[in-house]
Amino acid sequence: MLAVLGPLAYPSRVSTPASPRRPPSGDPSAPAYARTGVDLDRDEAFVDRIGEIARSTLRPEILSSIGGFAGIFKAPERYRDPLFVASADGVGTKLKLAAEVGHFDTVGIDCVAMVVNDLIVQGAEPLVFLDYLAMDHLDEKRALEALRGIAEGCRRAGCALLGGETASMPGVYASGELELVGFGVGVVDRDRVIDGASISQGDAIIGLASSGCHSNGYSLARQIVEEGVRAGRLDLRAEHPELNTSLAGALLAPTRIYVKPILNVARDYWVKGIVHITGGGFVGNVPRVLPKSVRARIDPSTWPRPPIFGLLQKHAELPESEMLRVFNCGIGMLLIVGTDEAEDVARRLESLGERAYRIGQIEVRPPDEPALVFDEPRASPS
Repeated sequence: MLAVLGPLAYPSRVSTPASPRRPPSGDPSAPAYARTGVDLDRDEAFVDRIGEIARSTLRPEILSSIGGFAGIFKAPERYRDPLFVASADGVGTKLKLAAEVGHFDTVGIDCVAMVVNDLIVQGAEPLVFLDYLAMDHLDEKRALEALRGIAEGCRRAGCALLGGETASMPGVYASGELELVGFGVGVVDRDRVIDGASISQGDAIIGLASSGCHSNGYSLARQIVEEGVRAGRLDLRAEHPELNTSLAGALLAPTRIYVKPILNVARDYWVKGIVHITGGGFVGNVPRVLPKSVRARIDPSTWPRPPIFGLLQKHAELPESEMLRVFNCGIGMLLIVGTDEAEDVARRLESLGERAYRIGQIEVRPPDEPALVFDEPRASPS
């Protein structure tokens, strides 16, 4: 495996003038290796282009002058008792869809979003992000599309693209496809950690609208689409009036990044718990933040569901219970706050560009009852 970047800190490479890597003749310096599909000179030269992309994401805490094999950063000085929070995630089989239509410009945002949205659940401000990008051979067009998306995701989250790895692995990945995984570190003051411990009866649940399927449930979504395409009922590239875009466009809509509005709210209000509706849907994620003495009651009729979910549910005849177990169904993040602050929090979120809905409340959990219950489940589309 060729590690184009290794654990290289991009900022170090940005600040260092590029040195010639290819002999004047243009012949590769390792011709036998190049014949396997790994051109060291070409791949190493690609690092400089990544540095240009990463530059716009840098933060003052990045110590770019140190080292060439790892990135170094410090905690922002405004934190009194900083704790570091780390997370890792990937884009998953959504990448198969991106490869099918030949567009990788949004999946980089997904890669960042899935990590930083997990960090903000603990109240942590994302500081740095590192990516792992692998393919059969270095295809600069595909790689640059994905990396530009990663940089855009970092800008939306306010974190620095500190470093990463770009790997050429002939025989491991299919031609035209790539793997994309992200790693992030955030920081939060010890007394500002959000862990759900203070959640109690009567608290309000506020849901933040998703941009679509985000990056979860795509093994099922792709199966539904593939069966629909084979049967002539669906077309990935054609415009769907109900979606106001193509099916591919709706499915490749990037995951929404909630970092900045939630940091704003957490600064001024007591946010008791946050839930990222990711793999496992509501059922798999909401109970993770709740004390054992309480449960969440959610009313699925309190928010509008993006049409992509109705399309998937209709074509696969999925029951509502499975929709809520697999997909976010239009809610990407939950905030649990005291009922006396719920209206103000929702208004603040709306002013920051989010669509916020009062979708439920916390109640006492009866013995042997589940930690999550739903009111008035929607009927499956006919």
